[in-house]
Amino acid sequence: MHTVWKGAISFGLVHVPVKMFSATEDKDISMRYIHKVCGSPLAYVRKCPSCEVEVQWEEITKGYEYEKGKFVLFEKDELEALNDSSSKTITILDFVDLTEIDPIYFQKTYYLSPDQAGGNAYQLLMTAMRDTGKIGIAKISIRSKSSLAAIRVLDDCLSMETIFYPDEIRPVSQVPNLPEVLNVNEKELTMAKLLIDQLSTPFEPGKYTDDYRAKLLDLINHKVAGEEIKIAPAKPEANVMDLMAALQASIEAVKPIPTDPGTTTAKPKKRAPKKTSVQAAAGGETETPAPAKRKKAAPKPKA
Repeated sequence: MHTVWKGAISFGLVHVPVKMFSATEDKDISMRYIHKVCGSPLAYVRKCPSCEVEVQWEEITKGYEYEKGKFVLFEKDELEALNDSSSKTITILDFVDLTEIDPIYFQKTYYLSPDQAGGNAYQLLMTAMRDTGKIGIAKISIRSKSSLAAIRVLDDCLSMETIFYPDEIRPVSQVPNLPEVLNVNEKELTMAKLLIDQLSTPFEPGKYTDDYRAKLLDLINHKVAGEEIKIAPAKPEANVMDLMAALQASIEAVKPIPTDPGTTTAKPKKRAPKKTSVQAAAGGETETPAPAKRKKAAPKPKA
């Protein structure tokens, strides 16, 4: 793994030297824009619209647009000066329960490993957090961006999730067309709860796959091999207008087959057919003579 950050975790007066690694990877299949006429990939050029020239990296600076068309400019040194010595420290501010944090706050996950001679302090912090069931809420600066973070134990490793600041979360009140008054049909609600119950299962992340990426990779391989592929258009889904009928159909689709062990009758075992002389010879077995037929018993005299 590539180290993306080096520093230390700080809680109280304790410092734990750590290295940071990305815990996730983006597996999206990247595409480039191609000129259809000649097949060449298109390049993005940094061009100044006023000077009408291509601009080199050393001629570029950062600016903030405070009014339309008006900017204040910043040199690289000015922005770097805003980062104090704490930019290399993950400062734990509080310890809280993980269940108190809504998933909307989480951004990206990183793994933290002990650095230099910080193995003992690393194990101490990890064990203490595991035993108390707490996670640490910390501040960190990565690539000149300040962020909140959650430090927690994942298996036998400390992990860190960057989380949004509260003012970065848009309020639900901004979402349009939300119902002002909840008015739910009780029968439909009962059916919906039953459907949720039947679809409830322990979380197994391994069973979820990116079907689109798999299909796209397969299509790419066929095209690289020179095969012409025609994909049949998907059938349009019929809109089910009756909500109750849709719920009933969904429940029937996932309903398990009921079994009643008390009423189940065992099927009689079928006797294996006797082998003929040809079958016995083919199987290398000694043929046994067929049993003699029983004589019919004489009828009893009538009284």
